[in-house]
Amino acid sequence: MAMAGSAIGLGNIWRFPYMAGEYGGAAFIVIYILCSFFLSLPIFFSEAVIGRRSRSNAIGAMKRLAPGSAWTVLGYLSVITPVIIVSYYSVVGGWSVDYLLKSFSLNFGQFVPTGPKVLLFNTVFLAVSAAIVALGVKGGIEKFSKFSIPLLFVLIVVILVYSVRMPGAGKGTEYLLRPDFSKVTPRTFAFALGQSFYSLSLGMGIIITYSSYVHKEENLMVSGVGTAVADLMFAILAGFAIMPAVFSAGIKPDAGPGLIFETLPFVFTRMGEASPLVGTAVAVMFFLTIIVAAMTSSISLLEVGVAYFVEEKKMKRPLACIVVFAIAWLLGLSSVFSQKAFGLTDAFSSNILLTVGALLVVLFVGWKMKKEDVRDEITDGGTRPGNGKLFPVVYFLIRYLAPVAVLVIFFSNFFL
Repeated sequence: MAMAGSAIGLGNIWRFPYMAGEYGGAAFIVIYILCSFFLSLPIFFSEAVIGRRSRSNAIGAMKRLAPGSAWTVLGYLSVITPVIIVSYYSVVGGWSVDYLLKSFSLNFGQFVPTGPKVLLFNTVFLAVSAAIVALGVKGGIEKFSKFSIPLLFVLIVVILVYSVRMPGAGKGTEYLLRPDFSKVTPRTFAFALGQSFYSLSLGMGIIITYSSYVHKEENLMVSGVGTAVADLMFAILAGFAIMPAVFSAGIKPDAGPGLIFETLPFVFTRMGEASPLVGTAVAVMFFLTIIVAAMTSSISLLEVGVAYFVEEKKMKRPLACIVVFAIAWLLGLSSVFSQKAFGLTDAFSSNILLTVGALLVVLFVGWKMKKEDVRDEITDGGTRPGNGKLFPVVYFLIRYLAPVAVLVIFFSNFFL
């Protein structure tokens, strides 16, 4: 549930619908599904192998699996990256808190992405996330995930049921169900791969950290496939919850990143004109869903840094949470007061840090680690013959195909 919670986040609700809207609807979704299972999942397995084999945080993992080598850089990169990401990710979480409060009156006003008010809500969101992490893996993260993930699915299904029944919503469902491969370009493949990569929390050190807590008897392949399926299902449900309402309101599906915070409030306001109670209820449920989804991911991002300070620096968990909170909060000030800084931080993290980190992960597992050690983790010490039969395929994907996929993402971000 914790791994699924990390994967199910703003990437599904905020990013996936507008990406599908910009790059071909159903055609994008088909490509996205293929990328998730054949390219992103092997990277997930690679991070899981590192985490459970080392039983340590990202930096400690490299010290244990490749002592005294330059691979320690991968460990430090895997700790630094999520702290940078959560510094601006929490800003979007803060926007969600603001819009949840506005939903009760359906008085959204103009979308203001920067300023003192944003700082207040960003601080609240980040502080609550840190408080959950401070409660520990079992007492905080696992308990929150077991409650929040089922809640997320219930909320998004309720919104979906209402959305598809709106007048003119049929065009939205058709848009998501009928592939138009004439719109498919190399850019579509690159962005579908990048979205699947971003959504599964790859290259952030999260899977390494969470896998270090996984017991030896747990099936890593089942955990990975389960996480990918849950992530994929939620992304598609989010698409069907949002796009029919977008078409019903006459809004273009390729509205971009502003689809949620600039165009959907217009939809909710129109609902409120016909029925204030229904409009308010749907808006509240929608932004509550966004907050819960954002929270499950933010606690994962914070946990990576906290695990480092607890295990390597021997800090008490509450103090480690305060330290990581303070670092992320200070780093996020530029994103709070400048949209340009927000965009640059997002681009730097997504286009450079994540791709470099993931590339190093698959190169380490595919070329540095002993093949038998990788097989041992994938097959749980040879106790899972089914995994053993699939291992040659998985290992081939990790060693050869995944590095190429990561390089495609990296160069497409600059040249497509």
